[in-house]
Amino acid sequence: MSDLQAPLRPKRKKGLVDFLVQFRWILVIFIVLPFSALYYFLIYVGDVRSEMKSYKQRQKEHDENVKKVVKRLKQRDPKKDGLVCTARKPWVAVGMRNVDYKRARHYEVDLSAFRNILEIDKERMIARVEPLVNMGQITRVTVPMNLSLAVVAELDDLTVGGLINGYGIEGSSHIYGLFSDTVVAYEIVLADGRVVRATKDNEYSDLFYAIPWSQGTLGFLVAAEIKLIPIKEYMRLSYTPVVGNLKELAQGYMDSFAPRDGDQDNPAKVPDFVEGMVYSPTEGVFMTGRYASKEEAEKKGNKINNVGWWFKPWFYQHAQTALKKGEFVEYIPTREYYHRHTRCLYWEGKLILPFGDQFWFRFLLGWLMPPKVSLLKATQGEAIRNYYHEMHVIQDMLVPLYKVGDALEWVDREMEIYPLWLCPHRLFKLPVKTMVYPEPGFEHHHRQGDTQYAQMFTDVGVYYAPGPVLRGEVFDGAEAVRKMEKWLIENQSFQPQYAVSELNEKDFWRMFDADHYEHVRRKYGAVGTFMSVYYKSKKGRKTEKEVQEAEQAHLETAYAETD
Repeated sequence: MSDLQAPLRPKRKKGLVDFLVQFRWILVIFIVLPFSALYYFLIYVGDVRSEMKSYKQRQKEHDENVKKVVKRLKQRDPKKDGLVCTARKPWVAVGMRNVDYKRARHYEVDLSAFRNILEIDKERMIARVEPLVNMGQITRVTVPMNLSLAVVAELDDLTVGGLINGYGIEGSSHIYGLFSDTVVAYEIVLADGRVVRATKDNEYSDLFYAIPWSQGTLGFLVAAEIKLIPIKEYMRLSYTPVVGNLKELAQGYMDSFAPRDGDQDNPAKVPDFVEGMVYSPTEGVFMTGRYASKEEAEKKGNKINNVGWWFKPWFYQHAQTALKKGEFVEYIPTREYYHRHTRCLYWEGKLILPFGDQFWFRFLLGWLMPPKVSLLKATQGEAIRNYYHEMHVIQDMLVPLYKVGDALEWVDREMEIYPLWLCPHRLFKLPVKTMVYPEPGFEHHHRQGDTQYAQMFTDVGVYYAPGPVLRGEVFDGAEAVRKMEKWLIENQSFQPQYAVSELNEKDFWRMFDADHYEHVRRKYGAVGTFMSVYYKSKKGRKTEKEVQEAEQAHLETAYAETD
């Protein structure tokens, strides 16, 4: 939206918190970045030590840690102790939710030891890992083997447990679906202390389908078996600029990976990776990647770009150069491509360190990037945290592919946020209706990107300060999110619950389907032991009385109305 088209808003009065946010970079440079670097180094040393252990030793430690979890659960007195949750501190999570549920009385179970890669099974093409294994850790082990998880989320710090219990996506999700769709089996500790292995075709198949999006409210995930795929050393990445209105940009994005003839399963027509970035209401760059061998990348005339080097331009700014120089192709080492957004946290780094993208900073201090999200949260305080909730947006809108143009126009009209991130993903038809699901009857419409077994969706990533905030105008962040959630519900779309949500309980269950989730909660004894997913996601402080009353209501099967 241009300045001439922008609605007139009154100027916002600035206070002390604006001053603290404006100069927060001082704290980041002198405290957060050094401690982040030290933390990353110590974690790396711990990961290397873990990798040096034998499979039997890692499995033995895993079994011992599982027994500790079981023992701790069985020690709980339901009459005296609060509901169960992990002992992880609220600021440690990468997500933007307040984690206010931990302010009520609760019974903690420590899962901090579950951060080992237990096995890489090359015959079964399965990685068996614990829930605190993160993406940087797993790719460091698998990529040298020319193997990878089918879906590798871009940021190093994102953990397997968070991507399964919450939400995970990558540029390969148009083929493999969301991160949870690539999981073969879950090892779960149930409320009564039983340890079960859930797969899609064993006696715990109902639990298997209920785990994704459940936010750890059905049991404790202690291990997962995840699909591996063969890869090559490089990613051949094509950058294609598109200029036009938002509907034309959306169509250009769709055409980059979804053949108009419907041949969506043809690898000759569909790239291995897809990503789009919309930089303004009239400009976007869409990237498609295919795995390439070292021999191909090193052929004369081909350009290799090591985007992971600390002094390199931030990836989103590098991609933006296609708008000036036109379409181009380059080869990026595969692991560096996977984590291309880590150094600058997409484009959030520009707000955290306004000069962080300058060459002098990248060259001198770029090796310290990125600041660890948990340390940013730990040092922000209540006032700054509330400021970000009101004046800053970190949300994902999961919308059907054919509605991407509508979603882009809505964001431009209501939030004026750029750049926007576009990443397609499949939503599969499953034997049961899970919390997120495709539109009923989608397969009969034969829309671009859809198949008979999956509907193509897109994550519209909305991460930055809204236009009115950047202009110093009044902006109601909570109201904007409520409008976004209303739009998502009306358009059979979804909001990942790592983000701050304004949904009330009725609207939460209008967006998500409750039936199978609540059935599994009752069947496996989670009600009365673990908090429900709505109250875990709900914004604001939770009292023990409120949570207990909500749990009792769920025992009586109180659901939202069905339209």
